[in-house]
Amino acid sequence: MKLANALSIAIFGIIAQHTSAHKPTFDGYKVYRIDVNSSQEANPKSRLQGLPIIELSDGHGHGGALTLDIAVPPDHLEAFEGLNFTATILSEDLGADIATEGPLGPYPEYDRLGIPGLSWFDSYHAYEDHVRYWADLHSAFSNNSELIQAGVSFEGRPIQGIHLWGGGGSNSKPAVFFNGNVHAREWITSMVVEYLLYQIVTGYENDTIVREALDSYDFYVLPIVNPDGFVYSQTDYRLWRKNRQVRDNTTEVGTDINRNWSVGFGGGGSSSSPGSETFSGYAAGDTPECAALMDFAQALAADKGIKLYIDWHSYAQVILLSYGYTCDDFPSNVERQIDLAAETAARIAQPYNTTFDYGPGCIVLYQSSGNGRDYMTDAAGTEFGWGIELRSTSYGILPSGQEIWEGMKYLWANM
Repeated sequence: MKLANALSIAIFGIIAQHTSAHKPTFDGYKVYRIDVNSSQEANPKSRLQGLPIIELSDGHGHGGALTLDIAVPPDHLEAFEGLNFTATILSEDLGADIATEGPLGPYPEYDRLGIPGLSWFDSYHAYEDHVRYWADLHSAFSNNSELIQAGVSFEGRPIQGIHLWGGGGSNSKPAVFFNGNVHAREWITSMVVEYLLYQIVTGYENDTIVREALDSYDFYVLPIVNPDGFVYSQTDYRLWRKNRQVRDNTTEVGTDINRNWSVGFGGGGSSSSPGSETFSGYAAGDTPECAALMDFAQALAADKGIKLYIDWHSYAQVILLSYGYTCDDFPSNVERQIDLAAETAARIAQPYNTTFDYGPGCIVLYQSSGNGRDYMTDAAGTEFGWGIELRSTSYGILPSGQEIWEGMKYLWANM
């Protein structure tokens, strides 16, 4: 086996502390990045069948190489190494890396505006605290915001968030629509979305860039659109990805909400197997979460239209444009989108030199049929239907938010 040790684990954006005794700790698990291009088969997953691995990421690694990231339990390391993949060790002990993240943080004290200050971004938080945080943001910005609900999850939790507006009043401008935590384990996504909200709410009065953005667009933000999976990742299994939907004729639980949208449904990069991490469901929109998001998008499209949609993920460091379901077709404005994405990536790099790739998702990351950005582009008439995969290195929550904020300020002013 060809191995190179990587000093920093690439999955800190999706992991945090386990505290309950019944939850798996992942102690002794090693995380590997398989170089698919150098391996003996184009699809190494067939050779991994029978090993109880955890698939973390599948696609193009940062820089373009085709990779597969997996976590291997300690009692199967010898069997995995015997497969002689070309691989890089990303973590010698996943459990130890998880432990460094610490427990979920308490709700911080309020600042002069009646909301938690930047200390909110010192740690991850329980789902109920996120809901409280959105309510506090609304209270601090009550003349320019409202709490919204797009629908209800499989287990009955509201799919909720906040709507912000500026001059002209509510529902007067084209929409900017963000959603986070489609994938339950990607906790960093809701935190970064909340950092953007914090900057808008606290900056509208005195920051010209923020005021111009909010006076030009209505912002609709749903930070956690997979609340059931998110809660399960906090209480039972930290690396859970899908929703928590149960179905007839299978004991497998969960559907990948980001393969359940109608555009490109069932194509490459999705699975019809309920046990797969990319299980698409049996029909487009047969998850209540995705059905709600499609209905919400159609309502925005029918009103003032949608200028920008961003579906937030981690951890590939890439700005994804449409399309994901095909590598052979592109939106009519793709060159304009690439130009915007290039400069957005350049602005993201300014605070910490974090480099982001950019381009149509099928080309720069992997094929993903039935995803949100393709639906927004083709079915909801969105001018810029994007997905952003956040940073892959362990520099903390706040730096990730800060660098993305720089990119968003440029994007909103120039789109």
